[in-house]
Amino acid sequence: MYFWAMMKNGSLGEITWNKFKRNPLGIIPMFFIVIVAVLSILAYTFIPDKVEHANRVRLPLALHPPGAEVKVIEIPLSAYQENQNWEWLQGAKPRFRQIPVHDYKILDEETLELRPYTGLDGEPGLPLRFSKEDLGLRNNEGFEDRVKHLKFYLGTDKLGRDYFSRLLLGARISLSVGFIAVFISILVGVILGSVAGYFGGKIDQGVMWFINVFWSVPTLLWVIAITLALGKGTFQVYLAVGLSMWVDIARMVRGQIMQVRGLEFARAGQTLGFNDSRILFKHILPNSLSPVIVIAASNFATAILLEAGLSFLGIGAQPPIPSWGNMIKDHYAYIIMDKAYLAILPGLAIMVFVLAFMLIGNALRDALDVKL
Repeated sequence: MYFWAMMKNGSLGEITWNKFKRNPLGIIPMFFIVIVAVLSILAYTFIPDKVEHANRVRLPLALHPPGAEVKVIEIPLSAYQENQNWEWLQGAKPRFRQIPVHDYKILDEETLELRPYTGLDGEPGLPLRFSKEDLGLRNNEGFEDRVKHLKFYLGTDKLGRDYFSRLLLGARISLSVGFIAVFISILVGVILGSVAGYFGGKIDQGVMWFINVFWSVPTLLWVIAITLALGKGTFQVYLAVGLSMWVDIARMVRGQIMQVRGLEFARAGQTLGFNDSRILFKHILPNSLSPVIVIAASNFATAILLEAGLSFLGIGAQPPIPSWGNMIKDHYAYIIMDKAYLAILPGLAIMVFVLAFMLIGNALRDALDVKL
């Protein structure tokens, strides 16, 4: 690609961006992903369940439909947690135990009687009585200060957790796996592909042998093997997915480097006595990275699918961390029942994210395909 000719009418970045933003099939998915990413990062500031991982379990509230409303009374835990820094990002430690309430009445200034809520079709439980001391109330506080009205916009899961909160937090896992895994794959692939394409000879043969060996094993098997070797967990998923996607990038970068290294500007650097690292990383590589951007967008979609598949198999993000794969695994049996949305919603979220990244990749390919 003769990028220097493009400088007459503006930088390559400006040309690419101007073409990209005129493509609605690229710019709309990009803004969608940005908006979802921001909402997921700031989720704890507005979601109903602000406990870490939205993991407040309330079994009497299990499998409530979207829009359900209940009352709960909050009882301070014995190990009360003070406010911590970064709660807006990481969630809060549970400070109260919530008891769903069917009805309650204040007997006197010091005693509250309630009948617990036992489920959608259950009868109220036996009456319970609490004093102000039980509820941790100060002298200037009344019983009403401990009664909260909850609304579940997307209902609750089989453990009574707020489904909307966990669905939105699940976007964090998918996006973080995408960003970190793609970064790892680009780092490994660009380095190996650049070295093989620039130096050639036995170095190229050695790198290509390693690439072909890695290529011969299906990606999913590599991911499962790496995950099982490193153990289960979110960090292991990042590393496993990243190390399974670098081969395409390495092969592509190698081919690009082999084409570009013979152009005039690369030969001029050698004539001027520049060292190989300067010629490779400051002159040749920047002129060979356009296809990497397109592959990276495709790898985002692949990373999201791999993470969801690993979580569904139980070797990805571990509970109680909300992951779309975990949510499908926990509720796929409800597809043939009246709670099918519990598995369908995270499946739709995965589908929309994958489609968005694929559309962005196609738009970037068209924007970077500059014809002189």
